[in-house]
Amino acid sequence: MKRVKAACICQTLHFMLKEDLEQNLARRSVQEEVEYYKKGLDRNGTRYKIVEETTQSDGSVIIKIIKQYNQSPVGDYLK
Repeated sequence: MKRVKAACICQTLHFMLKEDLEQNLARRSVQEEVEYYKKGLDRNGTRYKIVEETTQSDGSVIIKIIKQYNQSPVGDYLK
């Protein structure tokens, strides 16, 4: 029998600008989407660590994140 002792998922997320919006509004919308994503992780009790967050020249945001997989223990992944 096997059991998961620790599990996390590594993701690179690209929050892209919506093309149908004016540039400043699109940039603001991306920032709001990023904050909503982070608050959602907190609200759901998901443990995570943002390894890197980069705003691109066009205003889009790339986040590299390590986060808890389902409700599995995270072990040493998030130290």
